[in-house]
Amino acid sequence: MTSQVVVHATPELVAATAAARLAVRLVDVQHARGTASVVLTGGRTGIAVLEQLRRSPARDAVDWSRVDLYWGDERFLPPGDPERNDTQARAALLEHVPVAPERVHPMPAADVRWRDDLDGAAESYASTLAARATPEDHGPVPRFDVCLLGVGEEGHVASIFPSSPAVYETDRAVVAVHNSPKPPPARITLTLPAIRRSDEVWLLTTGEAKSAAVAMALSGAGDVQLPAAGARGLRRTLWLLDRAAAGKLPRDLVPPLI
Repeated sequence: MTSQVVVHATPELVAATAAARLAVRLVDVQHARGTASVVLTGGRTGIAVLEQLRRSPARDAVDWSRVDLYWGDERFLPPGDPERNDTQARAALLEHVPVAPERVHPMPAADVRWRDDLDGAAESYASTLAARATPEDHGPVPRFDVCLLGVGEEGHVASIFPSSPAVYETDRAVVAVHNSPKPPPARITLTLPAIRRSDEVWLLTTGEAKSAAVAMALSGAGDVQLPAAGARGLRRTLWLLDRAAAGKLPRDLVPPLI
């Protein structure tokens, strides 16, 4: 599937337009099927999208009681730690909309139960996903409507880093990351096979430091060398970039600036 690339002038526009796109997508899916699902991401841009959605009047067009919320990866830290993606997402959006608690599926934290069992925590989240999957999903995870992902300077997505054990995973949907090159070292992540069970994958990327990874991912790099190149949706793969992140793309891949 060919990736679609959209370039905006600034990081603020990337976040604002992604928020608007997400609201429309969730409303459309709910109209067609009743419920919708989204995989959230952390990072500066991912959280900015949620903040923009919180401030947008369009947020009230979404029936938040019928949205299932998952995470693509998580820092294995104590519950409520300010560095956890779910803590930041709750402050940015989820505490401000009427989400149904039973539809919010955070990854396990380093609490009393899981503190010394990172692998068990990852297996627990895999079980959570499997319990939400239906026969129509044809796999161990639900078919996510939208999966939001950031991209690291070296091309990682979620907590799947280049040449790491996670990038070689072909069977499991969720794995533990024991030695992340980016702190903290202990993390939990969806794998590329799980990410690719999404109807749409949106890669949200801003800043000149990301431009080399973006260019490589969109120019045919391999998954092991550049995990972002392996993040693809079943129906659509959308790259939402600012001008700086798109700065090293070949001319034929650069769309008009929006």
